[in-house]
Amino acid sequence: MNINEIYHLSDYDNVLIVDENGITIFYDLADLNILKQLGLRPEEFLRKNVTSFYQNFTNEDSTLMTVLSTGEALWNIEQRLTSTNGFSYLSKSATFPIKKGDSIIGAIEFSKHFYEKQDMEKLERFADHKIYRKNNTIYTIDNLISESTVMQEVKNKISKVSNTDSTVLIYGETGTGKEIVAQSIHNLSTRYTQPYISINCAEIHEDLLEKILFGTEKDSSTLTPVITGLLEQANGGTIFLDEVNALDIKLQARLLKVIEDKTIRRVGSNQDIHLNIRLIAATNEDPDKLVSEKGLREDLYYRLSVFRIDLPLLAERKEDIRVLTNYYIQFYNRHMQMKIDHIEDDVLLVFQQYNWPGNVRELKNAIETAYNNASTKNITLNDIPSKISKFKNKLVNILKSDKLINLKDKVEEYERGLIVLELQHTGGKLAETARRLGISKQLLKYKMEKYELR
Repeated sequence: MNINEIYHLSDYDNVLIVDENGITIFYDLADLNILKQLGLRPEEFLRKNVTSFYQNFTNEDSTLMTVLSTGEALWNIEQRLTSTNGFSYLSKSATFPIKKGDSIIGAIEFSKHFYEKQDMEKLERFADHKIYRKNNTIYTIDNLISESTVMQEVKNKISKVSNTDSTVLIYGETGTGKEIVAQSIHNLSTRYTQPYISINCAEIHEDLLEKILFGTEKDSSTLTPVITGLLEQANGGTIFLDEVNALDIKLQARLLKVIEDKTIRRVGSNQDIHLNIRLIAATNEDPDKLVSEKGLREDLYYRLSVFRIDLPLLAERKEDIRVLTNYYIQFYNRHMQMKIDHIEDDVLLVFQQYNWPGNVRELKNAIETAYNNASTKNITLNDIPSKISKFKNKLVNILKSDKLINLKDKVEEYERGLIVLELQHTGGKLAETARRLGISKQLLKYKMEKYELR
C-alpha cells in the first residue's frame, strides 16, 4: 500500500474487523443509528459471522470473506446491502487481509455508507461529524458482575425499566455502581443512539448549577454568552443526576417542572424549550430519610421514584467477591504492564472476612494496589492494602498463640474459622455453605452476624 492509498482511507467512516472465520471481533461505526436500522444492539454485532446480518448474503458476495479466501486486498468496492429486516443501503469499501507470517488471521474493512431518500427517511438522526461516534457511555448491564440473587434482581429491574421512559431513582452507597446502572438503563433503551449526559450535583457549586443544567441566554448588557445547558444537550437521550439531593430547594422545584412539563427555560430567557429526555437520578443517602429531613422535596421524590432501584452493599453480596476479583484481575491483566496468574487463598479468605465499606469500588482499588505491589505473578497478603490484610484468619493467630483462652472462646473461634473456610470454598454462596456445614441457611446467617462475617 502506498502513501496515496493510505491517504484515501480517510474518506471512509467505518471500521470492521473479522477473524479468520469471518466472525466480527471489532467495529467502529460513525453512527450507531445504522445498527438500530439493522435491528441489532451494539453487543449483538460482535461474535457473529459477518454474512449473517444481511439477506441472501453468501461468502462469495462478502468482500471480507473474499479477502480471507484470496489474501488479496479489494479497493473501492460498491455493494447494495439489505439487512435481514429489510433495511437497504449502498456501501463503498476497502478491504485488506491481516497476516501473521504466511497465514491469514483476519481481515479489516473500511467503509462509507450512502443512503437514498427513502432510506434517509428511516434514519432518525445522524451525527453532525464523523468524529462523533459514541453516546458518552462506557458501561452496559454486562459490567454488573455478579452471581448473587440480589444482584440478579437488580438486573431484572434494569431490563424492565429500560423498555419505558419512566423516571428512575437509584439509591446506593458510594461504590455500589450507580453510574453503571444508569448507563445500563440508557444502553438497553431505544435511546441508546442518543446522548447520555451525567453530572454529579454535589461536585458543582450551587451558584453555577442552574446555569450548567438549564443554560443561559445571551445578554449583551452583562456580556453573558449563550450556553446550552446539560438538560438541553441530553435532548433525545438520557440525563443522569447523581447526588440529586445536593440541588437546593429552588432548583429542585425547577427540576420537578422539567419532569412534569418536559420543558426548560434558559437563565435570562422567556422562551420555553421543549425536551424529549429521560431523567435518572441517584442518591447515596436514604431517600426516605432525606425527605423527612427536608433535604429532598417530597413532591420531587415521588416524581423521581416512579421506579426505584436499591443497590446492595458488597457486604450483602459476598458471594460475588470471588467473581469480581477474577474479573478485575482479567481487567488489569489487559491494562497494566504485568500479568497476574494467581491470587493466594489467604487473600480470598481475607476478602471474605472484610466488610468493604467502599463496596465494589474499594475491591477494584485493592486489586489495583496489589498489581502495583506484586513482585511475582501471584497476589499475596503483602500486596493488598494493609487495612484489608489485617483481617487475616484470626483462627490461625489464636491457635499459634501461647495466650490462655477458655474453651468457649476457642470453640467459637474454631466455628468461625470453619464458616470462613466454607464460604471461601463456595465463593460465598450461602445455601451451599449451609449445606456443607450441615446447618440451615437461617442459622448460618445468624452465625455470620454473630461473628461479623457480613
